[in-house]
Amino acid sequence: MLAPCSLLVAALALADASPAPPAAVVVRAARLFDGRSDRLVSPGVVVVQGNRILGTGPTAAVPSGARVIDLGDATLLPGLIDAHTHVTSEISDDWRKDELDLLKKPLAELAIHSTVFARRTLLAGFTTIRDLGSDDQLDVGLRDSIREGLVPGPRILASVAAIGATASHCDVNGYRPGALAHESALGVADGPDAIRAKVRQMVKLGADVIKVCASGGVLSETDDVDAPQLTEAELGALVDEAHALRRRAAAHCHGATAAKRAVRAGIDSIEHGSFLDEEALDLMKKHGTALVPTLMALEITDRLERLKAPPKVVEKARQAKAAVYRTFRRAVEKGLRIAFGTDSGVTPQGENAREFRYMVEGGMRPVDALRAATSVNAGLLAVPDVGSLEAGKLADVVAVPGDPTRDITAMQKVLFVMKDGAVFRNDRAP
Repeated sequence: MLAPCSLLVAALALADASPAPPAAVVVRAARLFDGRSDRLVSPGVVVVQGNRILGTGPTAAVPSGARVIDLGDATLLPGLIDAHTHVTSEISDDWRKDELDLLKKPLAELAIHSTVFARRTLLAGFTTIRDLGSDDQLDVGLRDSIREGLVPGPRILASVAAIGATASHCDVNGYRPGALAHESALGVADGPDAIRAKVRQMVKLGADVIKVCASGGVLSETDDVDAPQLTEAELGALVDEAHALRRRAAAHCHGATAAKRAVRAGIDSIEHGSFLDEEALDLMKKHGTALVPTLMALEITDRLERLKAPPKVVEKARQAKAAVYRTFRRAVEKGLRIAFGTDSGVTPQGENAREFRYMVEGGMRPVDALRAATSVNAGLLAVPDVGSLEAGKLADVVAVPGDPTRDITAMQKVLFVMKDGAVFRNDRAP
């Protein structure tokens, strides 16, 4: 039998013992883009322990006994960030069926679909997304389920419902009075005080970011695509309340007048920006307002007639597509802060990386397009733990074959995905 002093020593030894740290993992490849630099480094090395990065680059210290993942002729990059998604839904090849499904399918079924979309997005290399508008708090439920480890997917910044005026792009349009249980969408409000109250309601329901419809849109039936839909006073109330509650604010905005109102109100980003004029672009440059162009969303233009979309929607899509690339080129030339966003859901989920090609074709250097989806978006979304491969950051690492600064379409061929130190995809595993 142990003496009392021996028992005390044993108890103290057990109390001092701490769990051994998780084994380190070293991810190697031919090249590395850190998310901030203007060039790649070779060889690419990222040392990970647990869910954090210990070091990067050729001189990174490698702990003894570390497990090595060698990806060969590939480029390592930070986990990609998409600043404009709708990950809980997806447009099919039948406009009318989509409308009916939203009215008839149980919420549980729609929620299950959203988990499939989230998994696709993660496996495409996007470890963080900002979701700008969902129904029935599906985005919040999906965000929390991913956070709890119940389903695989990117970390999500949710907006709950977009805020907008009566009959705006953010409202429910096209149904006869009395056909629906709710005549207006959750985010509909008119006047500064009502708009301010809606911001508070979205935060109460779980919003990480506030989305507002400052102008008309393409896929709504009762508005002109570039028409302003909120006054500067209304936008000012929204931004003021969002910032007071420590939330960023993003404005769906195609038109120049609406964009100028939003920028003067202090909005953090303009989404789409199809018809921005020189004055609007200059104002954005002056205020540091980010442009999230969502170029690939206009792919739907060629599908809308086949989908049997309303004629007005088809025409608005044509107008936006004719203008957006000209606007984007001017934004690049003026040196605006350009962030990466896709509007996925309008396009198939999991194909987000095709946006890179459109950005480069529109005049961006490949390295700038890569920065837009990494460090630039990390700044826009206020998520400093991600967006670059640096010691201390979360271990979000993706890899693509070859060199994406020479062939940007390599970003569509993601072969490795690590999020929070866990490997979700490795196409080169033996």
